[in-house]
Amino acid sequence: MIDNLISDILFGFTGLISIINPVGMAFVFVDRTESLTHDERVAVARRVAINSLCVLLVAYFLGTPVLHFFGISIEALRIGGGLAVAVGGWRMLNAPDTQPPEPQGALELDPERAKGRAFFPLTVPLTTGPGTIATAIALSANRTHKLSEFLLSSIGSIVTSVLVAIVIYLVYSRAMLLARYLGVEGTKVALRVSAFLLLCIGVQIILTGLSEFLQPLASGHVLPN
Repeated sequence: MIDNLISDILFGFTGLISIINPVGMAFVFVDRTESLTHDERVAVARRVAINSLCVLLVAYFLGTPVLHFFGISIEALRIGGGLAVAVGGWRMLNAPDTQPPEPQGALELDPERAKGRAFFPLTVPLTTGPGTIATAIALSANRTHKLSEFLLSSIGSIVTSVLVAIVIYLVYSRAMLLARYLGVEGTKVALRVSAFLLLCIGVQIILTGLSEFLQPLASGHVLPN
């Protein structure tokens, strides 16, 4: 039983981290928080991690019922969310270069604006986007209603979500260190590459949603031999 729990945690953690890609998104985080001081950036990173934890827990435990309640399919979630991710990546890819933020002399930002920015777009859709939400829903789709197995699966989901949130906070809160290590030009290149990858991720999510939507239609019109 414990072995199954550890296996589920490792499987879920690996799948979610590979989709979230916090190291790649760290450069996006730096770009979106360039006007903040170090302490403010760390606070936003902490809030993004907490928000991501909440999003994952909601997706794990309420994702499927909520989608069914509003009549939203996984395919629609992928297409709509993928479009939002792709648009964000496209804008970043074509945005003019900006000067790197100063470590202590950055412009002040309204706390309410910083709070709003921490959820959208930094948490949703850039960190825990439609791909992450759909993955979390898929991981919990086959959860049994047997009490012992349900509790074990729930513990695995909670632990996985907490581990992912911790990694997000550790990487985002230290994103400037990585940017400083790469230098100004290196950070610009890394940001452009991250923006391009973000665009590609959005397009891939859209294609996956379209493929899943069209597959039943195509199979229903296959002519018999």
